[in-house]
Amino acid sequence: MATALRAIRGNVRQYGMIIALIFIMLLFQFLSDGILLKPLNITNLILQNSYILILAIGMLLVIITGHIDLSVGSVAAFVGAMSAIMMVNHQMPFPIAMALSLLIGAAVGAWQGFWVAYVRIPSFIVTLAGMLLFRGLTMLVLDGKSVAPFSDGFRSMSTGFIPNLPGQWSLHMVTLIAGIVLSMLYIFMEWRARLIQKRYRFELLPIPLYMAKLIAIVLVINLFTYVLASYKGLPNILILLLALVAVYTFVMRKTIMGRHIYALGGNEKAAKLSGVKTKKVTFWVFVNMGVMAALAGLVFAARLNAATPKAGVNFELDAIAAAFIGGASASGGVGTVIGAIIGGLVMGVMNNGMSLIGLGIDYQQGIKGLVLLLAVAFDLYNKNKAS
Repeated sequence: MATALRAIRGNVRQYGMIIALIFIMLLFQFLSDGILLKPLNITNLILQNSYILILAIGMLLVIITGHIDLSVGSVAAFVGAMSAIMMVNHQMPFPIAMALSLLIGAAVGAWQGFWVAYVRIPSFIVTLAGMLLFRGLTMLVLDGKSVAPFSDGFRSMSTGFIPNLPGQWSLHMVTLIAGIVLSMLYIFMEWRARLIQKRYRFELLPIPLYMAKLIAIVLVINLFTYVLASYKGLPNILILLLALVAVYTFVMRKTIMGRHIYALGGNEKAAKLSGVKTKKVTFWVFVNMGVMAALAGLVFAARLNAATPKAGVNFELDAIAAAFIGGASASGGVGTVIGAIIGGLVMGVMNNGMSLIGLGIDYQQGIKGLVLLLAVAFDLYNKNKAS
């Protein structure tokens, strides 16, 4: 029991957000008369929040290093506009246009990263300037008009679903099989991690609690895939999100670059004395953020089937809120990719649930602001308690 309590205390923020997410889902499921967790609405939740979750992953890395990026919404809009010019006006094949769009995002990130990392201008000022600059460029490129439509191939990235097995099925069988495969993969990875911890004589969770954790997560995975299989199956964008989560989780946990990012955010001077090239790390974190903003802009444009001058408005606020609610620290050095995704889902479920029960946008904005404030206050409370 003491081991379990220590494990919970060590991850209180992440576990707290998971519990909060479950509570919020159950609350809105009740208030919306069961609409929230219907297969169609769950699918819409994924599609509606995919670009915010992509931005949240990139924003997390920026916040861990102790910086902020206010320009991501404008960059997403600008890249979406550029992709529309290439694909719609100049009939460029969408794979080439997407690759060029991601390069544009990387160039934007390099531009801002240079000023932050090497000129030492605060990231708040640099990205605030970027927010205004790229919003203006978006309006200039589009000449104040929307550009549409995109090809079906490009739109399928954001609105398409993986194909099913041939034959007549009442459920999407590929999605059900994917749930089983994910469950087996999760069990294998967890058991392997436990064996490694045992080999090095780390403190382990008691077997009953460990088995309860495995069973609970496997049930959630298979229930989730069953709900999706009841509609059209796994959306293409969910596959992309899972791939991004897997890659960035590996980078942050297992690579030198990930350790350097955490070290930079924890204490920049100490990191520099330890041999971390702090300027280089900061620069590449902003390049990465530019690429993620570009990807989010492509996903949003594909879902909307148009590039508009007003695209990306307030995206940066939702991404920042997702990172902070998911456990990132305002002072840097703390945060996980999974936590940012959970924070994004909290925001997404709240937006969707409040819309389902008919709350006005004024109430929605106020409630979201309070949730963000309480999340940061909770983080500071835990820090003060620990110290």
